[in-house]
Amino acid sequence: MDYKLLVAKEIQQHVSEHLTVDEVYNLLEAPKHVEHGDVAFPAFSLAKVFRKAPQMIAGELAEKINHDFIAKTEPVGPYVNFFMNKNEVSAAVLREIAAEKGAYGDAKVGNGQNVPIDMSSPNIAKPISMGHLRSTVIGNALANIVEKVGYKPVKINHLGDWGTQFGKLIVAYKKWGSEEEVKAEPIAELLKLYVRFHEVAEEDTDLEDEARAWFKKLEDNDEEATSLWKWFRSESLKEFMKIYEMLDITFDSFNGEAFYNDKMDEVVELLEEKNLLTTDRGATIVNLDAYNLNPALIKKSDGATLYITRDLAAAIYRKRTYDFALSLYAVGNEQSNHFKQLKAVLKEMDFDWAEDMHHIPFGLITQGGKKLSTRKGKVILLEEVLNEATSLALAQINEKNPTLEDKEEVAKQVGIGAVIFHDLKNDRLNNFDFVLEEVVQFEGETGPYVQYTNARALSILRKANVELDLEGDLNLDDEYSWEVIKLINSFPDIVLTAFEKFEPSVIAKYSLHLSQAFNKYYGNSRVLNEDEQLNARLVLVKATTLILQESLRLLGVKAPSQM
Repeated sequence: MDYKLLVAKEIQQHVSEHLTVDEVYNLLEAPKHVEHGDVAFPAFSLAKVFRKAPQMIAGELAEKINHDFIAKTEPVGPYVNFFMNKNEVSAAVLREIAAEKGAYGDAKVGNGQNVPIDMSSPNIAKPISMGHLRSTVIGNALANIVEKVGYKPVKINHLGDWGTQFGKLIVAYKKWGSEEEVKAEPIAELLKLYVRFHEVAEEDTDLEDEARAWFKKLEDNDEEATSLWKWFRSESLKEFMKIYEMLDITFDSFNGEAFYNDKMDEVVELLEEKNLLTTDRGATIVNLDAYNLNPALIKKSDGATLYITRDLAAAIYRKRTYDFALSLYAVGNEQSNHFKQLKAVLKEMDFDWAEDMHHIPFGLITQGGKKLSTRKGKVILLEEVLNEATSLALAQINEKNPTLEDKEEVAKQVGIGAVIFHDLKNDRLNNFDFVLEEVVQFEGETGPYVQYTNARALSILRKANVELDLEGDLNLDDEYSWEVIKLINSFPDIVLTAFEKFEPSVIAKYSLHLSQAFNKYYGNSRVLNEDEQLNARLVLVKATTLILQESLRLLGVKAPSQM
């Protein structure tokens, strides 16, 4: 129920010659202090047309407003403060949420159109580290959010499955590898072989030539090279899938770099047709001076194509395949220049849909304020972090609720949920420090705190053990329930804001605020007291669980019913 719109319509009746309902709506503010009401209208914009002081306009407007859902209006200087009728609004909000359940907050912005999301994208034969977490969980949350507002997400794991490193891997495997050992621990063994190659290559320079020769064979579809590449890829994917399963994240496509090998010639031909290619010191480039960008390097002097050539092919393929309304790339902030160049080249090729492509940048995960660096040996394996988070959650469950059923499964949901939530509660562009012990806490601004609030609310409903009456009296008028009502009522706006900003943290922060407001309500209300408002209070508890569960679902976090 949009009571802000109701107020806007009431005001607009008295200023219809000067402001539309939308214009009034956009002027309305939420007062900073509860004693100033629920909605405030600043009368400054009407001073010129009415040729009166804003204070006088506010006083006159306050006298004219009359609606069942508005308890009182109060002019304060140039503002009209509106106090909503808590009983009427609470009943309307609770009925709506209880009826719509998980569909509350759904929107039809997308009309079923496709939104491919480029996300996760680890390199084959290398472990998934904490560095991959952000792209994976931000991309997944965005997929849930765009679906909530009516689009059809297409989650694409653009694997790093091509390049000279595969020549090196093939050489290392043929010299020192064992099929049995690779099958037993694919990533660890392939990484060991890759590292050994580099160690030996420092002494034996012929190895690099061998690797280049094998990669050339791979490019030329040599049977043995292709067979080994496919095997390395499939064994790596099996290992990756274990981690995606832990995170409960699925993908619609695993088309990686290799998929676009036969699609790059067309890109170069299109660029030639448009006369966009020039040569600079032997390299083929597209001049982007008009965009205030460095030239886009399409081919090196030896004729080898680069990332941007492949990404141009991928963008064109995705437009043809999905006819996307939006195309999102959940990729780190350090790639911002690359995506500016990508869009600029596509615009130069007269592809207007390049405007629908959005790079969704994000900051770094740090430890002790320092960047996690693979080269310096500080790689932190994501699987190990998730397992440790689960162990920490289990230790707290054993301490607080040792007889809990399925506690190992709940510990997984809490521990892994804590890691995901911690990532998503931070503004996307901010770097953040990761300390696992702080992340997996049942108190504070954490995922387990939101999960625990939901579990507590569900336990109240189990304890009450009554059939909720949605047609009965749902009037609530105390301050604590009103804060909860206002928050759950704002959920559809929160979802739209998260979508418009491509910012999952909007939902994570909202779920924390709702949890805090609910716990305050619970601490100050005798929820299970047998009186005429019992049903209304229980419906409020139920509505809170529905919104908390949906918030967590959108973030990709599970909501255990008991903790």
